[in-house]
Amino acid sequence: MSTVTSTRSGGSAATRQAIGRAARRLFHEAGYAGASVRAIAAAAGVDAALVIRYFGSKEGLFLETVAIRGRFDDVTNGPLEGLGRRLVASLLQDRPQQTFDTWRAMLRASDSDRVRERLIAAMEEMFIVPLAPRLTGTRAELRARLVAAQISGLLDAVAILADRRITEASLADLVELYGDSIQALIDRTD
Repeated sequence: MSTVTSTRSGGSAATRQAIGRAARRLFHEAGYAGASVRAIAAAAGVDAALVIRYFGSKEGLFLETVAIRGRFDDVTNGPLEGLGRRLVASLLQDRPQQTFDTWRAMLRASDSDRVRERLIAAMEEMFIVPLAPRLTGTRAELRARLVAAQISGLLDAVAILADRRITEASLADLVELYGDSIQALIDRTD
């Protein structure tokens, strides 16, 4: 029995999962443009038509399989005191390679309106929604957005630019210096 036949006979859920696993791996390895529907289908052991059948399009497959949602939920829902340092520590210590790979894949595909909208929505969900209502003082929503922008900037410096002066700095220094700059936005009361 061929891989395609056995995957199909295993049910649509197994086929969908196989395609999702292959897509995640190829999008992380080759980026959005470099991962073709045919290559994803081949890696999953299915016909390319099944990719479209289950996900609608390459863009739909990307949006469903490459996600950063929920990445900081445990941190952003915690106490505001020391949040800046905890955000930086979480970013650089908790599954950093997975986060960096996902960030790279999302940015490479951000020329797609739907992907860009999903990236903005993910930042909203991860930072603005949990933080803005809890911040005291003026311009709380803007400050929450700037926290998201600072996390994006650190991700860019480490995952995209691979700035050696940052990537080779000690974790303690990055957590202290960058975390305290984020904390200044969180703590501001005027």
